[in-house]
Amino acid sequence: MSAPRETGTPAPLEGLRAAVARKSRESQETQGEFFHAEADRIVACASAMADAFARGGRLLAMGNGGSACDAQHMVVEFMHPIIEKRAALPAIALGSDVALLSAIGNDEDFSQVFAMQLRTIGRPGDIALAISTSGKSANAVRALSAAREMGMLTVAFTGRDGGRMADLCAFCFTVPSFSTHRIQEAHATLLHILWDLVHVVRGEEDVL
Repeated sequence: MSAPRETGTPAPLEGLRAAVARKSRESQETQGEFFHAEADRIVACASAMADAFARGGRLLAMGNGGSACDAQHMVVEFMHPIIEKRAALPAIALGSDVALLSAIGNDEDFSQVFAMQLRTIGRPGDIALAISTSGKSANAVRALSAAREMGMLTVAFTGRDGGRMADLCAFCFTVPSFSTHRIQEAHATLLHILWDLVHVVRGEEDVL
């Protein structure tokens, strides 16, 4: 008869459990530092966005990869509020049309995929919001430059040192981290807070 197997958590799993605690702590600390430093500007940005919507502006959001998902997520929040009595506000994700992106990327240049859309459908008073963890995405940089020339409200979510996007925006929110995951986690929280505050500025109830 074989000896009974010892029970307990294997050593490798203990290391993974410690990693869970470390990573969650890093995320909390990064976001705590970021939101404490940026609270006033987040309120100012939400106010500017609410004013743009009130004047007939639309949110035109963009990003690449995971940031494209964040941009689409933000558009869903504004277009289809899950909170009862919250007004739907006009928003478009510029990274969601694969056929259009591939056509522009193939015939022109991928760095133009957002700027060309903005120049075609964008209007003065719209909100151009670009998300890039590095702040250096060429297509986002070109789009923000075009948006600024067209008289749009320009907003960016970035990380690291803000990259080139930091100099192109009325509001650039730079998460103080070099970890893509920690930056993306803060961006997800930021988009929810901005969404909520825009509605609060409009006179709707604070629900988050």
